[in-house]
Amino acid sequence: MNSKHLGSNFDDFLQEEGILEHAEAVAIKRVISFQIEQEMKLRKVSKSVLAARMKTTVPALEKFLDPGNSKVTILTLERAATALGKKLKIELA
Repeated sequence: MNSKHLGSNFDDFLQEEGILEHAEAVAIKRVISFQIEQEMKLRKVSKSVLAARMKTTVPALEKFLDPGNSKVTILTLERAATALGKKLKIELA
């Protein structure tokens, strides 16, 4: 049994592998995508309506909502929040 990571936490493992920041970015994006989709359902807003409100296309919106796409700008996040009647809140922890 390889005990190299025995007793360490998963973040330590990801850090040692050099992928912690990427994994965290993907996890954050998954949460944001989920929150946006839940808000869309709650407000009964379709992708086409949200895309129009954001002044973008449905394919661009689908790329934005893709949980695996962690390359999203703050401006795009702000436009999505505003289009759903929400405010974007970002903080360092």
